[in-house]
Amino acid sequence: MIEKNYDPGGKQVERAVDSDVESQSGESFRPHDRFSSSHPATPTYHLDPVLHNARFLHGLSDAGRSAVLQSAQHRRYRRNSIVVEQGDSADRLFLLLRGSARYFFITPEGRKVNLFWLVPGDIFGGACLLSDPAPFIVSTEVTTESEVLVWERDTIRAIARRYPRLLERGLSIACDYLVWYLATHLSLICHSARERLAHVLVSLARGIGHSHRKGVALDITNEQLANTANVTPFTASRTLSQWQRDGSILKSRGRVVLRHPERLFRSASQIAPKN
Repeated sequence: MIEKNYDPGGKQVERAVDSDVESQSGESFRPHDRFSSSHPATPTYHLDPVLHNARFLHGLSDAGRSAVLQSAQHRRYRRNSIVVEQGDSADRLFLLLRGSARYFFITPEGRKVNLFWLVPGDIFGGACLLSDPAPFIVSTEVTTESEVLVWERDTIRAIARRYPRLLERGLSIACDYLVWYLATHLSLICHSARERLAHVLVSLARGIGHSHRKGVALDITNEQLANTANVTPFTASRTLSQWQRDGSILKSRGRVVLRHPERLFRSASQIAPKN
């Protein structure tokens, strides 16, 4: 088995470890061995673009980045695992290393509402940075096999006191959520169901899509698209079928391939009943 460590510049080193780690969904690997920023560079190091570009770590000194990364634990989650649940105590902070994830909320009636999608480099569980204990407002699930770095609340708060820029980064990310909320709210009152669906498809394809020989592929179901765009499953299915007929997308079970996003938006802007 391979264990991964990271240096202050976001470089990753792999080394063999014993195989006595937990393999069940959500169970953690053995915590990383600690090492200093003066660890000699070897050919096994390579730049990890996720850590190098992670917004939460921007602006930290080498010493600060080293302190943050060394205090994290590495965990792997199976597809469709729920990492945190709304209402639970916000006692951990996560940084998504590999895979994809999303926030969702369960209404009092039991309806699952999909919210913000997360890509490698994003954090979740930021409420644990607050001085007063707080619950997770929403749940977070991984949608593919995923890897995360995890900090316990006391640990990340202690580090944030030493490196206040972490709190600034967290506040900046929280402001982005407000922007997302505003855009979503305005789309509900200003855009048709077709326009919302087109916007969701293109936005998700840019964020978590992957290259396909006929366009950009997005692994998502009709129900997930309907929940994210706040339209009915019937509207989502009908609209996707129309877009497939005109060649804007290719649709198969659990997957959409975007071929011509510009054609999709032109079709979506045509007058259609709101849902």
